[in-house]
Parts: sequence; structure tokens; C-alpha cells
Amino acid sequence: MSDDGVLKGAILMLALGEEEAAEVMKYLGPREVQKLGAAMSTMKAVGSEQLESVLADFRSETEQNTSFGVDSDDYIRNVLTKALGEDKASSLLNRILGTRDASGIESLKWMDAQSVADLVRNEHPQIIATILVHLERYHACEVLTYFTERLRNDVVLRIATLDGIQPQALRELNEVLTKLLTGNEGLKKKAIGGVRAAAEILNFLSGEIETSVMDNLKNYDNDMAQKIMDEMFVFDNIIDIDDRGIQVLLREVQSESLIIALKGANQDLREKIFKNMSQRAAEMMREDLEAKGPVRLSEVEAQQKEILQIVRRLSDEGQIMLGAKGDDAYV
Repeated sequence: MSDDGVLKGAILMLALGEEEAAEVMKYLGPREVQKLGAAMSTMKAVGSEQLESVLADFRSETEQNTSFGVDSDDYIRNVLTKALGEDKASSLLNRILGTRDASGIESLKWMDAQSVADLVRNEHPQIIATILVHLERYHACEVLTYFTERLRNDVVLRIATLDGIQPQALRELNEVLTKLLTGNEGLKKKAIGGVRAAAEILNFLSGEIETSVMDNLKNYDNDMAQKIMDEMFVFDNIIDIDDRGIQVLLREVQSESLIIALKGANQDLREKIFKNMSQRAAEMMREDLEAKGPVRLSEVEAQQKEILQIVRRLSDEGQIMLGAKGDDAYV
């Protein structure tokens, strides 16, 4: 969601009123809700012309596409409280979340990463690994950044080698997890963790921390480390997306974000991006890239990770295919 899209969405949510906004929020992903809530909490007076413009854009968009992507609502509680205040948010949350149990791991999903890290850092690394694989990947990544290097490396290693957990162990870990086993007492184990989970979490880590973790994994098991690297999708891998997918992606990414991200991209990837723009848009992008002065590496990495989150969302929605390098990649 671009900055302009967030602003328009926040205006729309405030214009709809509590009940209607609650219904819409149920169908948004946690990152989208978090961004909307932050924008809503700082929203100042909105002019009638701006409101009319947003409503006109909304009507135009919905006439073309009336489907909403369904995702989890893990961040709704925090975001609505920030946006509307505790009193107003309370009644809204009751309608959205009902009587959902908010203890244990479910409650961790509503906490900021540092609080989660403080709460679990003294637990056994295996317990921490089991908890983190139940969190959203970006949330788990943020929690990892608050650990010491030694603990972080140990936890990621255990996530990568975790291939399941017995139901009884889940119950002992947290009473809330018993809901996962309702009607499935004969279930042998729930598949969690593993190479894919470790790769998805590592995708969100900063370059320096990611390197440290990968070095530790290589020392433990080089083959497993390679499998994790193969599962990871980095910014340069965007070049493997087909032209139609690139065009879908470009409609979702804000120009300024793309310019900063491309400052750290190789020339082949830049040309792939330019090829899928109109001639005028490509020329303007080239000029903007040339005119853009030096950018901090941390800022480039941040924008690249934002775009990668969009890539993963589009992939999950089936709008683009990742890693399609040839005809044999299609079925």
C-alpha cells in the first residue's frame, strides 16, 4: 500500500463511521491495518474537496474490482486503539473480534516486538522457536532483532530444524493452542517450522544480522543453510518475475519508493523494470535515478523490503509467480 493509498484509505475509514469501518477492517491484512491506524491517529482536518476526491477514486476503483483480499487481523486491536482511543475502540473491537481468547500466544500477536522479546528471552531457545513460528513472519523477525546475537542464531537454527510438535507439547506450551486441536485429538503432529519458515523470517532481517545468522547456520549444517538460501526471495530475484508480473507489481509500488530501492539494484534489474513501463515513465524514472543523490544503505534496504512484502502479498494472492525462469516453471 503506497503512502498516498494509506492516506486515502485513512480518510475513507474515518468517513465511513465506526460500524462500516469495522466491517472493512475485518478483511484487511495486519500490515495494512497497522498503516491505516497510524495514519488515522495523526489525521488532521480533511477538506470537503479532498474527501470528495477520495470518494470518487474509491468509487472508480470498486467499479473495476469489487473483491477484497482476506487476511488475518492480528494488529486490529492496537491500531484501532491508537486511531480511535480506548473507549471508542473497545466497542468496535468487540464487534470485530467477538469473544476471542486473547491469552498466551494469541495475546503475543497484539504486543510490540520488544515486549514479546522481553517476555520470552529467558525461556529455552526451543520454546522461543516454537513461539516465533506461530507469529507473523515480520513480527517474528522484529522479535529476533531484540535478542543477543548468540540467542538469535540459536533460535533461528532451531526454527530451521523444527519439523513439527506434538499436541501435548502445544498444550503445555500454551492453553490457547488447544483450539488448534479441537476435534483432532488423534492428530499426530502439526507441521510448523522448517527451512521455509526460517527463510521467510530471514527475509525480513537487515543485511548485517542476516549475514551473522547465515554464517552460524553454515557452520552447523552447510547443506541446510543452502536450502534456506534457496528458499529466500531477495530484491534481485525480482528479475525472475515475468513481464506481466512486473507490470502488476509496478501498479502497487510508489515511484519514490521504487527509485530509492533501485539505487541498490543491478543494471539488469533496472532495465527489466524500465522495459515494463511506458517509454515516458521509463525516461522519467531514469532521470529521477540520475538526479537522486547518494542514499543511505539502510534506507535502500528498507524500501527494498517494503517492495518485497508487496511481492509476497501478490504472490500469495496468485497475481504474480515467483521464480518463473522458464516455460517448465509453469503448469
